[in-house]
Amino acid sequence: MSEVQRLSKVTSLTGSINIPGDKSISHRAVMFGAIANGKTEITNFLMGADCLSTVSCFKKMGVSIDVSKDLVTVEGKGLDGLQEPSDILDVGNSGTTTRLMMGILAGTPFHSCIIGDESIAKRPMSRVTKPLSMMGANIDGRENGQYTPISIRGGSLKGIQFESPVASAQVKSAILLAGLNTDGEETTVTEPHKSRDHTERMLRAFGVDVKEDERSATVRGGQTLQATNIFVPGDISSAAFFLVAGAIVPNSEILLKNVGINPTRTGVLDVLEMMGATMEIIPSTEETFEPVADIKIKTSSLKGTTISGDLIPKLIDEIPVIALLATQAEGETIIKDASELKVKETNRIDTVVGELTKIGATIKATDDGMIITGKTNLQGNATVSSHGDHRIGMMLAIASCITEEPIELLNAESIDVSYPNFFDHLTGLSK
Repeated sequence: MSEVQRLSKVTSLTGSINIPGDKSISHRAVMFGAIANGKTEITNFLMGADCLSTVSCFKKMGVSIDVSKDLVTVEGKGLDGLQEPSDILDVGNSGTTTRLMMGILAGTPFHSCIIGDESIAKRPMSRVTKPLSMMGANIDGRENGQYTPISIRGGSLKGIQFESPVASAQVKSAILLAGLNTDGEETTVTEPHKSRDHTERMLRAFGVDVKEDERSATVRGGQTLQATNIFVPGDISSAAFFLVAGAIVPNSEILLKNVGINPTRTGVLDVLEMMGATMEIIPSTEETFEPVADIKIKTSSLKGTTISGDLIPKLIDEIPVIALLATQAEGETIIKDASELKVKETNRIDTVVGELTKIGATIKATDDGMIITGKTNLQGNATVSSHGDHRIGMMLAIASCITEEPIELLNAESIDVSYPNFFDHLTGLSK
């Protein structure tokens, strides 16, 4: 049954919170640990539904994984040590699990079948299955490999030079992971804009040589991953909701601790700065493979801006909450070059526009984004829905902090995918 939350306006948000571990990094830590030699310990792992789907899938392939609080221990099997699963690999709602795991399975000498929930069944997989097939994997799926269920029988892979039509870390990562299974050949992925580089950074932490330039990443096949210990920084995509909350809720000051500030992910910080937010970034002095900082945000006087081009891949997951931010900025905010939003957990352009319109926002959809006019007093007094999309759910929950009347949020349970203690944190800050 769908969970319904009745949410009301708050007078301020004050205090500090530790943002849960980064979803993208948690997925990769389990996968890379599984195909490495030796034991990998992962601290501050995100215990969300998506990341636990990754754990479940690799357990089905014979990998011993122990999950205890926020510590995960993976007994690596090596690249050639995975076993043929006796059951279907169910990825739940996780596109990252689906696409990256396909890259690993592309070179395995056995058959596997991947399936997910209704949302995954609508998300395009041909952007991964086509290049993996070019490398020599035997992949099939619904509508000629476009959608799950996906069937993979790994093959003898060859390196390719791939020009990706989209800037997608999932596409890039799947091809690079498959490239590790070639016989010493190089595999290169070139993108129109550089997408997030968690895979490249973490592969280096596991001892893999990765070459990079402005838009390309290259790996050589035959390299062995060596187990290492991974600290997962707080997820900036999750932090974004409280960064926006701190900026738009009156009389607020929030300190977010241990947030990952990978430069391929910090678009939301760029936008907050462009809009005039009162914000302080305090970098950590500890050496890690990912940069980390504490971020302080205060109630701010905001102005509209244009968000486009190279900035979009750095904030694609944060656009729903940036749209909310824009409703509280003076003037017009234009978001464009973001057609990738149409193939997320929902069509996020239509969903964001529809749900924010219900509570009084002045917002309209365009072919590749949206136009928001502010500053608007959001009325509330409406029933809104996450549509099963965790980021839409969190955005609407933050919106409720400033609506004149309460709102009812349907499908609130979708937030557990990436932020299981979201409402605890929101309540703890609320005054």
